[in-house]
Amino acid sequence: MKHWRAIAIALVCAALAAVAFRLFEHTAHLQPALVTPNMDAQQALSPSLAGHVKRLLREQELYGSRAGRPKLIALTFDDGPYPVFTPLLLDALDKLKIPATFFLIGHDAQHWPELTARIEQSGDEIGNHTQTHPDLDLLPDARVRSEIVDGRTSLDGLVKDPAIDRFFRPPHGRYTVAVVKIAQSLGYTTVLWNDDPGDWRTSISTPQELDRHIRRFATAPDIVLLHSGKMATIEMLPSLAAAFRAAGYRFVTLGTLMRAVPFDDVNHPAKHPV
Repeated sequence: MKHWRAIAIALVCAALAAVAFRLFEHTAHLQPALVTPNMDAQQALSPSLAGHVKRLLREQELYGSRAGRPKLIALTFDDGPYPVFTPLLLDALDKLKIPATFFLIGHDAQHWPELTARIEQSGDEIGNHTQTHPDLDLLPDARVRSEIVDGRTSLDGLVKDPAIDRFFRPPHGRYTVAVVKIAQSLGYTTVLWNDDPGDWRTSISTPQELDRHIRRFATAPDIVLLHSGKMATIEMLPSLAAAFRAAGYRFVTLGTLMRAVPFDDVNHPAKHPV
């Protein structure tokens, strides 16, 4: 009898462990698209097991039905500006009447001030991508703060876009809870993404692959991570714009998106393949 009881207990423990693992696996990859200054960064980015449970329950209770999420898409472009690719990208966006958000590197913006000014003059938005584009997760807190502050100072000296003081994106998408807390202390919303189609993988990214990926993983609303220095990204824009507009989407800047949609809806969007 004791033998069968031990087996039963072992089976129950194994089942609970499997459920816990699947719960952790399900929630661990739920990176938020936005971490605002008032959010609990620890809970948003690296919750405990209890936090994972709470997070999953909140997903089901508050966001089980996501019908009616607005079809807004914000294209965000990291890095640069670059003397060849950025003008080509701006020309394409202007022709397609797509407003976008550019996360610029402070040092590069200082090197090409006329391109930085052109981004602003085109009606596009500029966010802070640090001063020198380091891996922030490898730096001490003081260096992280300096990179963010120096990036802001460089950009503020060139253009007057208020988004420079509001939106920050960590280079390479590498961050820690400490990095995000420092950004919060400086008044920043840390902007990640709903979709990364991988245009930084130059060897395997074609315009067709990028277009197919973004359409397949589209959400409503949608923040898409792209990069300024990629020809394939520029070439896929016409087909992307046509497909999303045909599906009822509107292209907006990040600032417009955040004014129109609660940040919880951005972090918990509806899946909506195009």
